[in-house]
Amino acid sequence: MHVGVIGSGPAGLMAAEVVATAGHQVTIFEQHRSPGRKFLLAGRSGLNLTHTEDLEAFLDRYGPDRPALEAAVRAFDPDAVREWCAGLGEETLVGSSGRMFPASHRATPLLRAWLARLASLDVEMRLQHRWIGWADDALCFETDDDGAVVVDMDATVIACGGPSWPRVGGDGSWSEAFADAGVDVAPFGPANCAVTVRWTSAMLDRYEGEPLKNIAVVAPGSDAAIRGDVVITKAGLEGGPIYALSRALRQSTDPALVFDLLPDLAVDAVAERLERRRKGATQTAWLRNAGLSPVSIALLRDATGNLLPDDPAQMAALVKSTELAVTGLASLDRAISSSGGVALDELDEHFMLRSLPGVFVAGEMLDWEAPTGGYLLQACFSTGVAAARGVLRRFDAIETGS
Repeated sequence: MHVGVIGSGPAGLMAAEVVATAGHQVTIFEQHRSPGRKFLLAGRSGLNLTHTEDLEAFLDRYGPDRPALEAAVRAFDPDAVREWCAGLGEETLVGSSGRMFPASHRATPLLRAWLARLASLDVEMRLQHRWIGWADDALCFETDDDGAVVVDMDATVIACGGPSWPRVGGDGSWSEAFADAGVDVAPFGPANCAVTVRWTSAMLDRYEGEPLKNIAVVAPGSDAAIRGDVVITKAGLEGGPIYALSRALRQSTDPALVFDLLPDLAVDAVAERLERRRKGATQTAWLRNAGLSPVSIALLRDATGNLLPDDPAQMAALVKSTELAVTGLASLDRAISSSGGVALDELDEHFMLRSLPGVFVAGEMLDWEAPTGGYLLQACFSTGVAAARGVLRRFDAIETGS
């Protein structure tokens, strides 16, 4: 049997490996001049492959998308990712936060070893093949050298990715072919992205590029406050806690962030510190003596129009709950990932499209999202494996007539 895999990101390459290992012929079609470009981009920040936290807590990170992803993640879990890396000659290490990385902290050696394994399995790689849809049951491509190309396959795994960072990955143009085929595709949006804030010039002149360290942030509709560091940018804010709240902010009709600037202290403890104000101390000195950093104090001033209370109890309440209006999300082409994509209810339990038998979908082009920290790549790996196993199951059923 001959299987076409469209897309050479982590989901597509994983699907190709599983199918080829089972002895079937595989051809990968990639629209760019080289494979795995977005995978390499992820490697610039160390290539956070997955996370080692308890699997139940891990699965909860997918929020409302957990039911659709759980079986795939359990079947190819973080331990399986570690074993897979070791099989490619790339040992892994776990950081203090539980995140798992290649020991080299680079994507290039892992991708090179992965492509070599695929080549040893006789997987064919056709570059500069842009998929544009179907002609009857055949796959249609546009190419630079050969013009239009039509290919027949016994099964197809489509893993074109989401439209974030379109210069190196997918651009979402595949959605037109799915819509033409009657497949429901949810609108795209930015996920795991920075937010825009209307800062004063005084804030930017002094604190652009500065981090708010060890704070907690919550947004309307989010389940809990997120701890970590947040960076002041010219356009607004970025950092892990901000990325984790992008879904809640995107869905809010009145987006805002609420900061706890001293999350290790209860409000009464903060008030007790503030009650020790020295006679004649300025507000800035008062707040710094209570444990607030200069950039945290600047945030308080910017968020309140510089109308800070002098009462210790009122100031403590503000320190523990400072609301900042959000004017928008960063653009999709700068987001780490995307929301939207092929609706999950279009798929059966093996990631095959119900309306297009023999066509399987995997990776970020599906309508799920997850926070950074290894959850994105893990789900891409896992759904790629699940789709490939779905292909093999279909072939077995065809051969046995069941």
